[in-house]
Amino acid sequence: MSNIILETHNLSMKFGGVVAVDNVDFTLRENELRCLIGPNGAGKSTFFKCITGLHKPSSGNIYIQGEETTHWHTHEISHLGIGIKTQVPNVMDGLSVWENIWLSARRYNDVKNANRRVDSVIERIKIGDIAKRLVGELAHGQRQRVELAIVLAADPWLVILDEPAAGMTGVDVEIMIDIIKEINRHAAMIIVEHDMQFIKSIADQVTVFYQGSILMEDNVDIVLADQRVRDVYLGRKV
Repeated sequence: MSNIILETHNLSMKFGGVVAVDNVDFTLRENELRCLIGPNGAGKSTFFKCITGLHKPSSGNIYIQGEETTHWHTHEISHLGIGIKTQVPNVMDGLSVWENIWLSARRYNDVKNANRRVDSVIERIKIGDIAKRLVGELAHGQRQRVELAIVLAADPWLVILDEPAAGMTGVDVEIMIDIIKEINRHAAMIIVEHDMQFIKSIADQVTVFYQGSILMEDNVDIVLADQRVRDVYLGRKV
């Protein structure tokens, strides 16, 4: 269908004799927000790394807006208008928040428009109070928001996040929930997460990974009430 923006066909990733992703068929549509969940070792992060170019799949195909990107590098995928935030920090601690975001915006804009873009993103993410501070001085939750602002500086139509709430508690989590909902008004999103409360706050559709395959896909309430999902999180066989 024309509104499918990302899909995989029989995607697999093997590390020696270990099958981390096993013949996964996946689709994402325009303006959809999809959470990928599963217990540790289920394959969700490896799948994330395959579709973002961090891993080269052992077999299968990846298509973004109908174009095959199976063996593309991460920077080539980013240039399609895709924002990618991994668990590995992508900030320069010795620069200010404003400067970090500007470097991202400048890749796609002239100086004048980059300046405007930075100011817009700072307002959108609500980090004006820390814009002049060095990133190295910030608390964890603030750094996570700055990293997200760096991603948004390129004005992506698809945003892919790996555990954006990791290490956060309380107010920082609530702020991140609001930011994700605001981003989703303008862009499709794929979010890899394991925090169930966080997922319930942001998700509509959820894909559950288990032993490298998709166990089920459905509405978040149906997924979280499913006994098979409860069993895999508790370590029981399904």
